[in-house]
Amino acid sequence: MATSRSDIAVRAHTCHDRSVEAVIWIVLAIALAIGEAFTATLLIIFFAVGALAAGGAAALGAPLLVQVIVFAIVSGLSLVALRPIILRHARSALEAGETPIGLEAIEGSHATVLEEVGADHGMIKIDGEMWQARCFDGHEKYLPGERVRVLRVNGATAIVWRDDLPNI
Repeated sequence: MATSRSDIAVRAHTCHDRSVEAVIWIVLAIALAIGEAFTATLLIIFFAVGALAAGGAAALGAPLLVQVIVFAIVSGLSLVALRPIILRHARSALEAGETPIGLEAIEGSHATVLEEVGADHGMIKIDGEMWQARCFDGHEKYLPGERVRVLRVNGATAIVWRDDLPNI
C-alpha cells in the first residue's frame, strides 16, 4: 500500500476553537471578581466586566485581537463611567450630607450612664436604648447619671468619652 504525497500533506485538526477562548475569558472574569472580593478597591471588578465582554465576543467568533480590544474598551469605559458613581454611593451618610442611619447614627450621639462605665464594664442609655459601654482610654470611670458621648461602636459595645459639650 503506497501513500501518495497528497495524503501526507493533510492538515491536522486544531484543538483550539472559539469556545475555548470564551471559557478562558469567563474564568478570567471569575478570578478577577474573586480578587475584587479580597481587595475591596472597586477597581478589579471593572476588568472582570471587560473579561466577560471579551468572552461574549469570543463566543460570537471574534478574532483574538478584537477580543482584546473589547476587553480594553469595556474595562476602561466601565471604570471611567461607573466607579465614580459607586464611590459616591459608598460614602458614609455624614460625608454625603445625608441623615445617618444604623450604627453611623449612634456614633457621636449623647448618652446617659446607667451603670458605672470603666475599661471592662458599663451600661449606658442612648435614645431610650440600653447599650453596653466601655470608656475610650481604659482609665476613666463614668458614674451613673453622667452624660457621655459615643465615639464609636465595636460590635454591640459603645466606646464613650466624657461629654464636655453637652448640646453639640
